[in-house]
Amino acid sequence: MNRLESLRLFCLAAESANFRDAAARAGVSPQVVTRVVGALEEELGEPLFHRSTRGVRLTEFGEQLAASAAEAVAGIDRVFQSGASATDERIAGLVRIAAPSALGRRVIAPALAPLIAAHPGLRLDLRLSEVVADVVDGQIDVGVRIGPLRDSRFVARPVSGAGLFVVGAPSLIERVGAPDSIESLLAAPMTVMIDRNTGRPWPWMFKDGQQVVPPQPALVTDDPEAECEAVLAGAGFGQLPGHLALPLVRDGRLVAVLDDFNPAPSLIYVYRPIQRPTARVRLVFDALCELLRDIDVAMAPAP
Repeated sequence: MNRLESLRLFCLAAESANFRDAAARAGVSPQVVTRVVGALEEELGEPLFHRSTRGVRLTEFGEQLAASAAEAVAGIDRVFQSGASATDERIAGLVRIAAPSALGRRVIAPALAPLIAAHPGLRLDLRLSEVVADVVDGQIDVGVRIGPLRDSRFVARPVSGAGLFVVGAPSLIERVGAPDSIESLLAAPMTVMIDRNTGRPWPWMFKDGQQVVPPQPALVTDDPEAECEAVLAGAGFGQLPGHLALPLVRDGRLVAVLDDFNPAPSLIYVYRPIQRPTARVRLVFDALCELLRDIDVAMAPAP
């Protein structure tokens, strides 16, 4: 097998969960993938994958090689293709995306459909969770995160502010009244979200850095959409992110209260772990940045 085909097979292995999956996609045996990767490691003098019983994942050197190899293979393919077909080949393949569940389900997933339609060779794997993704073990190409992102290995772009809003159902306000202070809010039914990364309740955030954990919440959950549905049903006041709260406020299904106490918005980041991404990763990265720009403004009720 020549070097070009070896690099092409290595790129498939880099995109796959294990060598067996890469072999199935390439139409060869897993032993061929193992042999080609081993030959590349011997020639380059560096390990390309960490191997374990759970599967394989790229080493740091392997990540760098995967990025440059994908571009090199695509460049050679473009020599033998014309115009549109060359562009399609450059962005064909798999891109893995990690995002918070509610934001991913309500906003990101529907918006990815036109991207797939425009690029038939593009395949997207969208994983949704409130747990901070391990980009190495999860083989994540592009991630979305609300809040601080301090890992210097990432190329991260802040794209928008994400506000928190205290909201309640009209039926709840009719029953207990609208709070006019944090103290009166604490005397009313409230909901609480559990941080899946720590197992502890998320505090409610207010302006000037004030934080409050409801002492006797009416409902506790670790799922943001379950909390939203409970607030809609009148179980209690909730502090919801803008992408959940604002469309419901606009439709009159929820009422925003204590607006003067809202905290400063957190930042939404789009990030990727590789400095020189493939064309398809850059395409998805840029599309998510554009999609999430000024998301709260786009979803806010009309004045």
